[in-house]
Amino acid sequence: MNLHPADTHDMIRVRQARENNLKGIDVDIPKRRITAFTGVSGSGKSSLVFGTIAAESQRLINETYTSFVQTFMPSMPRPDVEVLENLSAAIVVDQERMGSNSRSTVGTATDAYSLLRVLYSRYSTPSAGGAGAYSFNLGQGACPVCEGFGTEASIDLDELLDWDKTLNEGAIKAPNFAPGAWLWQTLTAGTQVDLDVKLKDFSKEMLDRLLYAEDGKVKLNGANMSYSGLITRIKNNYILSGREIKQAHIREWIERISTTAPCSVCEGSRLGEKARASKINGLGIADMTAMQVSELTGELSKIQIDDAAPLITNLSAVLSSMVELGLGYLSLDRPAGTLSGGEAQRVKMIRHLGSALSDVTYVFDEPTVGLHPHDIQRMNGLLANLRDKGNTVLVVEHKPEVIRIADHVVDLGPGAGTHGGTLCYSGDVSGLLESDSLTGRHFSTRVPLKSTLRTPTGALEIRGASTHNLKNVDVDIPTGVLCAVTGVAGSGKSTLIHSTISKREDVAVVDQSAIRGSRRSNPATYTGIMDPIRAAFAKANSVKPALFSSNSEGACPNCKGVGFTYTDLVSMAGVALPCEVCEGTRFTAEVLNYTLDGLNISEVLDLSMEQALEQLKVPKAKAMLTRLNQVGLGYLKLGQRLSTLSGGERQRIKLAINLGKGSGTYVLDEPTTGLHMADVQNLLGLLDEMVDEGNTVIVIEHHLAVVAHADWVIDLGPGAGHDGGQVIFEGTPEALCASGTLTGTHLKEYVGDSN
Repeated sequence: MNLHPADTHDMIRVRQARENNLKGIDVDIPKRRITAFTGVSGSGKSSLVFGTIAAESQRLINETYTSFVQTFMPSMPRPDVEVLENLSAAIVVDQERMGSNSRSTVGTATDAYSLLRVLYSRYSTPSAGGAGAYSFNLGQGACPVCEGFGTEASIDLDELLDWDKTLNEGAIKAPNFAPGAWLWQTLTAGTQVDLDVKLKDFSKEMLDRLLYAEDGKVKLNGANMSYSGLITRIKNNYILSGREIKQAHIREWIERISTTAPCSVCEGSRLGEKARASKINGLGIADMTAMQVSELTGELSKIQIDDAAPLITNLSAVLSSMVELGLGYLSLDRPAGTLSGGEAQRVKMIRHLGSALSDVTYVFDEPTVGLHPHDIQRMNGLLANLRDKGNTVLVVEHKPEVIRIADHVVDLGPGAGTHGGTLCYSGDVSGLLESDSLTGRHFSTRVPLKSTLRTPTGALEIRGASTHNLKNVDVDIPTGVLCAVTGVAGSGKSTLIHSTISKREDVAVVDQSAIRGSRRSNPATYTGIMDPIRAAFAKANSVKPALFSSNSEGACPNCKGVGFTYTDLVSMAGVALPCEVCEGTRFTAEVLNYTLDGLNISEVLDLSMEQALEQLKVPKAKAMLTRLNQVGLGYLKLGQRLSTLSGGERQRIKLAINLGKGSGTYVLDEPTTGLHMADVQNLLGLLDEMVDEGNTVIVIEHHLAVVAHADWVIDLGPGAGHDGGQVIFEGTPEALCASGTLTGTHLKEYVGDSN
């Protein structure tokens, strides 16, 4: 395959790219090929691929719109690059969660539901009408009670009642319902339940009367009083009334007991009566969307309607792509907001696989996140398919299995942050392996099975776990060791740990979920480093610490201390532009006159964790700065916006905060996400340190280096969804190699390569 065509139009030409930490990079990227971008976390991969190439493509496309349309769009700044030639339209398929819009499902996000709606509108009996009659996002198809959301407000009985008490002992935890109180008297007199029986021993009839009795009358102390069941009263007075609740304690209590339950009319299907009544082969459209995608494919093959064949072929192709991508365990009615970052990225891919577009640039951000080694080969096949349709595929990736199938590799580094941003290698994979770059040197590095295993100090028992696809699982997780929980995507790993161990009080969960905070939040404020730094500034300049807070009086009045102005666009992602007054420094000119160790507060926030540890003489910040460097975040700037951090970076910040807190139990969910092969070694050292300090560390992970290094492994499967949910192996990594499970087979191959 000729990767250096004579025609320069077959190359994306990048000259002097200086976005973020890039140090004037010059590189040619072949079009209609797969190019992998490699390098340690923070080396500049994303700055080149997303911040330069994809951003400029998007900006140029925006400029093709009329000036009228452009007035509604943000003026995107041109990336800091001198030459960027031969771009094609870029489609970014990233790991951003798919919004929390509760009207969006896997079916609507992949177009599978649109095809199902057409199928039912034409071939179901009785037909409800056109395709719109089966849409829960349109008035004509939505359930009128829940308006197409599929849920209704409900009450968490465990928050409302103490099942181990009698009514006389105060079993009702609601305000104003203490035993003997007026509301308590009207309720118990009206429903006439037994006051001295524990609630857990109530008959169903007695409990229903207490909770759900409709409005009635009762004589109390000679007066006629109205009464109703407890839940009926709460719903009518607070939840359904629409009135604002003025008392804060009542408002907080309502929030605590409120939950959502499937709509009692449509049973969660979101659809109106006519759409629910339509059937094909005895199944309604909601029955089909509730099935696992892998099962739905089989049901479609049973439909023998000649005219429907082309439609079913198209729909089956979408579903087959989902199975190929390891998403066969999902159902089409799964809310899109509940997908993990990796699942969301793979669902977005589905839409593009069947696209009629060609000669576009697809940009992927670690598409193998959350994938078992078994599924990575299939992902590789899909990337190759996109290329073979005539597209340019750019992949930011750490996994050797993906880098190996690339036609071209661009390696950045050599380090992270200020130590990165230079081009270390550009060429084919064999050249990378012979190069002296960090990626080349670590490409074939394998972590051997641990020679001496720790002895467990005890066990955390899990009994009868049956959430989602778990099949009544009983398993003991050894304490005082490093325990890896493995299995294919959808096998039940996360469900097993998060529905049991993670809910216990003394357990710290270190995951990749978003970090709550305002637009002013940054690593320094989130980790607590900022407090001693403000105090040191105040002491050095004899002023008050609040001046150095971007939430307080020292903040720039124009951007309110955020450093940028934000344009919120209804239909597109919002855009942040540097503040014109403070030029992104966040503070007033007066505050910027005060210095500490020769730096003003804005310059301190611009330091990396590594620089801060070397330059700042703030003893109280030293321990946390040391830990942030330990977890591989030395390149992060103190003042970087939290919203710009990747899932892996967010997780490592949480890890730094939890380190050194003394003995406890830690649950880490895929901590190798976003880590270069060289960084994985550092992570293993860190996990060892945590266990040696007396902690129990449970790691949900696919990375075979972590599995090989564990003391104990619990493997779930054998498949995903309905085919998973069972413990198929528990024991040492060495025993796993001989077990014959999917994970065991891949681990055996992996450690075999290390010999």
